[in-house]
Amino acid sequence: MNTLLEFLNTQMRQPNPWGSLKSGWFHYISLALMVIGMVIVVIRFKRISEDKLKKTLVVYACVLLVFEVYKQVIFTYQASAYQWYAFPFQFCSTPMYVSLVAGLTKNNKLRTYLISFLATFGFFAGLAVMLYPETVFVRTLGINMQTMIHHGGMAIMGFGLLVHQVKLESKTILKASLVFTCLVVIAMVMNFIHNTWIQEGTFNMFFINHLYENGIPVLSLFQPLVPHIVFLMIYIFGFSLVAYIILMVRIGISKLNLNAKVLVKKHV
Repeated sequence: MNTLLEFLNTQMRQPNPWGSLKSGWFHYISLALMVIGMVIVVIRFKRISEDKLKKTLVVYACVLLVFEVYKQVIFTYQASAYQWYAFPFQFCSTPMYVSLVAGLTKNNKLRTYLISFLATFGFFAGLAVMLYPETVFVRTLGINMQTMIHHGGMAIMGFGLLVHQVKLESKTILKASLVFTCLVVIAMVMNFIHNTWIQEGTFNMFFINHLYENGIPVLSLFQPLVPHIVFLMIYIFGFSLVAYIILMVRIGISKLNLNAKVLVKKHV
């Protein structure tokens, strides 16, 4: 077992995002694979059946969950104790649970809400980390692979769903925001349980535990200035606003394509 764990704990030079080719090759390859993945899902999702989409979501979720188990094992092995800060319920962890439920549920309405979340919140969160992975790279090869597969997968899956599987209307963001709010509430409950009964290590799910500083750009400016409940409202609104902008860009592109097709037909 120790031999296996040592193999899974193989070390590498910590990647340098956007650095030279020598120091940043791992990041550049990950970005290239993400772009290739986006092209593939856009082609595959164009005429995908509901049955195949559900299977795809389940397989995608299972891949992320397997790599997440690996991450938990390695972090525990490296520190000889469970690392509560790495508990798998941060914002970027949720797509693997949401995708699994979306793929397994027989409730079409619920699936629509979950897919709306993956196509907006999930897409921008995954893409943001892939473009700015300053805090996710470490010296462990497997962990670096896990984080690129996880966040790259979020961007790829979200992009495919955004292009072909969500209704291009403002109501879509309301569905996505409701799912996000429910996840925030779950994170709040987890933080409360840990603060009250466990009190071991650092536990800051969604980075909204009032015991710790929020390090998220822009949002961190509001935390010391307002009551915690107001901060939570700003937090939900801020993420929802970014997701809404993503949706509006997609709607705008769709309208431009439609107008272009109309102009082409007029001149033919």
